[in-house]
Amino acid sequence: MSALQVFLDSVNVAADFFTVVMLLDVVALFIMLFMEKYDPRTFLAWLILLIFLPPVGIILYMYMGMAWYKKRHLRPKSITDQEMMDGYRFFKGILDEDERLLGNTESVRMARIMESAGGWGYTNDNDITLYTEGKPMMDDMFDSFRRARKSILIEYYIIRNDRRGNEMMDILTDKVREGVEVRLLTDAFGIGKGPKDGIRRFVQAGGHYATFHSTLTLLFSPKKNNRNHRKIAIIDGGEAYCGGFNVGDEYEGFGPLGHWRDGSVRVRGTGILPLAVRFAVDWQYAKKRDYLRPLEEYIDMDSMGGKGDMRMQIVSGGPDTMPSNPVQMQYLSMIANARTRLYITTPYLVPDDAMMVALQNAARSGVDVRILIPDKPDHLFMYWNNQTFANELMKAGIRVFRYNDGFIHEKVIVMDEECLSVGSANMDNRSLTLNFETNVMVYNRALTEQAADQFLRDLEVSTEYSCAEFDRRTTEMKIRMAISRMFKLLA
Repeated sequence: MSALQVFLDSVNVAADFFTVVMLLDVVALFIMLFMEKYDPRTFLAWLILLIFLPPVGIILYMYMGMAWYKKRHLRPKSITDQEMMDGYRFFKGILDEDERLLGNTESVRMARIMESAGGWGYTNDNDITLYTEGKPMMDDMFDSFRRARKSILIEYYIIRNDRRGNEMMDILTDKVREGVEVRLLTDAFGIGKGPKDGIRRFVQAGGHYATFHSTLTLLFSPKKNNRNHRKIAIIDGGEAYCGGFNVGDEYEGFGPLGHWRDGSVRVRGTGILPLAVRFAVDWQYAKKRDYLRPLEEYIDMDSMGGKGDMRMQIVSGGPDTMPSNPVQMQYLSMIANARTRLYITTPYLVPDDAMMVALQNAARSGVDVRILIPDKPDHLFMYWNNQTFANELMKAGIRVFRYNDGFIHEKVIVMDEECLSVGSANMDNRSLTLNFETNVMVYNRALTEQAADQFLRDLEVSTEYSCAEFDRRTTEMKIRMAISRMFKLLA
């Protein structure tokens, strides 16, 4: 065979390959247009990538774009959520009674708004502790594990394979050997290189373990893009932890980013029940053949209440709740209803159009809007996106600060005098459309003031950003921001 013939055959093979890739492009575009119902700008970003870089575009779309399965695969989970919520209708009566006793206060008004937006489980008899540092939070949670006598239910995104992560697995394994029922649910993506030996010993001792999505799902399914980002732990049905902290040395400040700031709460009171329902629904979805017993066997319904006078509500969201994600509705409602102040701490400031307009309108109406973001990157695209969106917000009079004392990973919003949100949801597209998230809405003046005071202390070790600083960007910074913004649209 001549060299010319070999060359022509190679050209034909390349042409056939290109044809196949273009056909896949057409199929992908059809799915996006008619099944995904993408935002037009997101669709345009994918269109450009798929046309001009077909092989790369197809791989990226399969990995981080495709989500047409949602309606069929997540509908059973959504129905189960609603069925379990309907089983505890007495929660609605608590809010009605508070409205009769207190009138249309800020807390009652916001709780009613959140109820209509998808928040649920309003309770008024809780004792709630706010944590803003990793060590005291993990110390208290681990002590709660050690005191457990009946059950420990845990749902966490990340557990590191380090001193703290293995300490937790050792405690849980010991509790299993003592006869305590322990169920551990992690996210297959988030657990990554977690404490595999510790998990293996835990399972061998009789512990129940599940990942929200399997390893095969991560490899072959678009569900890889829908991660269980929740952090919940319930001990003996008597206390619960929920918030933004993961488990590991890094979250005590012993990682590459240095001092780590985050936020979580400990709940004692009737507010534990909706968190337990949240865990039960997620466990059932992940571990279909290992059902929990009825929640009444994990929680003493007669004695769980009366621990305090703090009011709270649970707000959970995920792809199973789209297109009206309660977490997105929560953030929009807090922004739109703020009257005096709005202190927002988020590691990822990438709001959608509705949230951008709401924030700008709040500032223009006279609300003191201040936002705190990191000054260090843990996610390169998000770091540059933070600065891009901060510039747009600053034009409307919003003050943006960059945290200099390590890394701030906290997802906390302080609204006016007595409304506080603490949880796992960032202010970005992933948290508001793709991930499974849970926040706790707290209606209490003292705890809201505590969070506000912490925010103001954080500003003392932060630098205020400015439009003038943004305008002094180098060419390299402009290119990075442009690329980062494109990937924001693709996520």
